[in-house]
Amino acid sequence: MARNRAMRYGGRLSVLSAAALGMVVATALPAASADEPTREQLIADCDSGKGKCGFNEPVLGEAYLGDFHQVSNSLYNCSTSAATQSMGWTDTVGSTDSAGGSVTAGGTIAGLIDLSVTATYSHTWSSTHAETSSLNMTVKPGEVGWISRAQVMQTVSGTWQTHYEDRQWGHYYWFVPDTITGPAPNGTDGKSNAVIVKTREMSAAEKASCSSGKHEGRTFQRSR
Repeated sequence: MARNRAMRYGGRLSVLSAAALGMVVATALPAASADEPTREQLIADCDSGKGKCGFNEPVLGEAYLGDFHQVSNSLYNCSTSAATQSMGWTDTVGSTDSAGGSVTAGGTIAGLIDLSVTATYSHTWSSTHAETSSLNMTVKPGEVGWISRAQVMQTVSGTWQTHYEDRQWGHYYWFVPDTITGPAPNGTDGKSNAVIVKTREMSAAEKASCSSGKHEGRTFQRSR
């Protein structure tokens, strides 16, 4: 039985056919034609169950600290003295694939990745991480402050194998390389999540709002 590999690099699709005596490589096509699947079609068939799929030969990249992003409301200090206040924060970090699509927690795709990573590395893989806590923060007069957080992230690279009961686009098997970036457990490869307080001076418009009767001499919050 012939086996075929469909690989997409940028917007180009190339087809590799594995025959009994070796490998034949066809020239790259500028776009998928009517008889060639797109990467999105193959992944969608994996997710829906139309194709029987597996995520083969997963390779975990080295963990790294992701970008800091605001996880709390902003605290404005319109008073004449420093203000210290406990601020609650919440953060949910998800996963994306190499095409920028979201890998939904609890979905078929996430489950197949977790199954493959667990079998290879003997530990689970999670497509999302949620965390909630609080932190005391001090904001000087005329400043605005907020809490930012950075999550430990990690990539996992592998190849999707999609097997159809009946021929699709002329073949039973299609293969798609993919890299998924998602949250990793705190401490992975020696990297730790980070939560910090950030402050800046209010803009002229923000300072002007402090002169209103509602905010004058007080602190107030705005949703992030």
